[in-house]
Amino acid sequence: MTQCDNRGIEAKTSVELADDLRAADLSDLCDAAELAITDGGGFGWLAPPPRDVLEAYWRGVLLIPERDLLIGRLDDVIAGSCQLLRPTRNNEAQSFSCNLTTHFVAPWARGHGLSAELIRAAEDRAIETDFDLLNLDVRETQIAAISLFEGLGYNRFGEHPYYARVGKNYVKGCFYFKKLNKENSGDI
Repeated sequence: MTQCDNRGIEAKTSVELADDLRAADLSDLCDAAELAITDGGGFGWLAPPPRDVLEAYWRGVLLIPERDLLIGRLDDVIAGSCQLLRPTRNNEAQSFSCNLTTHFVAPWARGHGLSAELIRAAEDRAIETDFDLLNLDVRETQIAAISLFEGLGYNRFGEHPYYARVGKNYVKGCFYFKKLNKENSGDI
């Protein structure tokens, strides 16, 4: 998809389901993750880990059967990602829902709609794999992410006052859900 940012600069964005990472893609993904973590938009890390740890993390994601890695590209360079985390097979009571996790876009790639495109692709993937509900959580300090999720129809259902710790301070977490299958809405 070709989009213009707020300065009128055109860029080509795309999102794909990753089942393998070539060396160049792994390098791009690590670069983007390091920049997002440094900018405060990390997915658990407060500072970028050593490069070999980050590379092992991304390789490991591809080995977990309950995880789908979606990567977002800006002008053919990996600039962000998110993961869809399915419940374990023994969790029959929650077999209808999955979680959106580790969502980020590198600072240099923001403003082109890639973040929303990643989320929509995760929603589509969840529907394709027979899930009705998508859950996510985010630190209260991630204002842009909260605004994006709420703008895409996610409903805040709770907060956790001790969700994360940054330095010596606790940061509140916000929890969201989105019903994906409107036809079968039930009580939600």
